[in-house]
Amino acid sequence: MKLATMLLMAALLSPAAGLAPLNEGAYSKMVAANKGKVVLVNFWATYCVPCRAEMPALVKMYERLKSRGFVFVTVSADEPEDEGKAQTFLDQNKAPSPRYLRKAASEDAFLSAVDPKWSGALPATFLYDRSGKKVKALFGESDLKALEAAIIKLL
Repeated sequence: MKLATMLLMAALLSPAAGLAPLNEGAYSKMVAANKGKVVLVNFWATYCVPCRAEMPALVKMYERLKSRGFVFVTVSADEPEDEGKAQTFLDQNKAPSPRYLRKAASEDAFLSAVDPKWSGALPATFLYDRSGKKVKALFGESDLKALEAAIIKLL
């Protein structure tokens, strides 16, 4: 097993691992590493009021569904110097690991790797089925009841 894969798996499996850096290559590997599970990836930031408002509900949804093969991944879009604020916010909301901090060399390449239609606006939420296929992309505040219904259909 390659070192990069082992490090990615360690970040995925270790509780409260902190915010691991995530670039476009690591993003696709993270999604692939979760094949067999339904994955919700939420891009957020501490400066984003709607992001902070929906996080507690997303964590509660995760708690209800995690035993059925559901994974909730958070990716902070905060600047590196605000990583501590992001970590504190996630800790206060009991957000699960894995937790990431977006660290893209090229913003355009990162956004395109995640979803070519994504402008970078926050919050942004992406749902992947058990095969790793993206089945839903939500930009801006989400209808959390509709999102949960979509997740349940995939479980």
